[in-house]
Amino acid sequence: MQRLFWKFFTIIWLTTAASIAVLFAVTALFQITPFSREVERGQQAFALDVASQLLAREGRDAAFTFVIEAARARAPVHLSISLLDPSENCTAGTANDERHVQNEGACYKLVVQRQEADLVSETWLRIVPWLSALLTAAVAAYWLARYLIRPVAHLRSGLNALARGRFDIRIGDRMDGRKDEVAALAHDFDASAERLEQFQKAQQRLFHDVSHELRSPLSRLQAAIGVLQQNPGKLNAMMDRLVREIDRIDGLVGEILTLARLADRTADEIEMQTLNVIDLLNDIVADAAFEAQARGIRVLHEGVQTFVAEVNGELIYRALENVIRNALKYTLDNSVVAVRSEVNGDRLRVLVTDQGLGVPESELERIFQPFSRGNDVGGLGGYGLGLAITKQAIERHGGCVAASISEAGGLAVSLEIARSIRGGQGLCELANQASSAVVRDP
Repeated sequence: MQRLFWKFFTIIWLTTAASIAVLFAVTALFQITPFSREVERGQQAFALDVASQLLAREGRDAAFTFVIEAARARAPVHLSISLLDPSENCTAGTANDERHVQNEGACYKLVVQRQEADLVSETWLRIVPWLSALLTAAVAAYWLARYLIRPVAHLRSGLNALARGRFDIRIGDRMDGRKDEVAALAHDFDASAERLEQFQKAQQRLFHDVSHELRSPLSRLQAAIGVLQQNPGKLNAMMDRLVREIDRIDGLVGEILTLARLADRTADEIEMQTLNVIDLLNDIVADAAFEAQARGIRVLHEGVQTFVAEVNGELIYRALENVIRNALKYTLDNSVVAVRSEVNGDRLRVLVTDQGLGVPESELERIFQPFSRGNDVGGLGGYGLGLAITKQAIERHGGCVAASISEAGGLAVSLEIARSIRGGQGLCELANQASSAVVRDP
């Protein structure tokens, strides 16, 4: 907030300085002396008192002489001396601009003479500097208010658009080149809106993909039921197909529920157990190696022998299994799937590399999205949810998952697992560094 603070400070300071400068400029232009009116009133009161004393002590001639000399000196004092009617009370004149004085049995009235036109012009000249200062302050305040309110209005319009479901709204380009905290807030708003737009598109894509995945087995079930309705005698032949399609739907729904449960960060914390993650990894490698024999594929594990951590065994097992089976599915026949593990402080890094056709670099991030499958999957099957579940499961444990291209052109997936969720901070940076580099095959 320092930049915005100094901007406000500078604006207020310049406004005050400009108001003072205008005040002095107008004063000098109209030759207005500060507090001149007060000084003049003091002079007039003093002259009135002197004339009254001269009249009372030395007589009328001395008072007239003083008044004439004051007029010749061009002093801002104009007195008049007049003789009162004997019927008037001589002691009544005690006002600021009037005196009643007795001398030699007669009563005289001394009055300060004021010209109405001079009074109006004098009052106007006294008001002009302050009006100028107020006008300058008003212009500066208007500019400052406009400077502050415009971005607030843009933010309000953007929030209203978000409330109406328009996530394509952007306000960063409306900041008129500002580079302060308000502009940073606008760019943060744009980033949030873009993220919400991505979530909306992902949700729409998820609905579309789920509908597409469910439509195929449901269509086959409808076809099988139609065959049975026409020929009930084929019940035994159709039963296996019905069971297979129902299992497929059940498996898909289970995968979707698992992914939704992992993606919901507001849900209850997952249950943790203390176990050796390497034991889980070795079991998965052993099962994968047994199944891979039919295709002449070797699944090898090299690395550490133990890594005890607080994890949810079911989720970690599933995350590791999905990556290894994904590598086994897409690697070439008679090739090697390499699994390497290493411990760095309180973190376990597992790198799974295959020797398949790989994934284009532009698709490395997309493979972790739900229902994302390569263009060359052929009849390998699957729902495209395995790596998405892996990513969510590892991130729920405070870890990170990243993909990169191996030196042989296959896919390399790196998993970072912390010994505990509290120690999982900073793993994403390491995973991203690994994903940006070309991984060498063992």
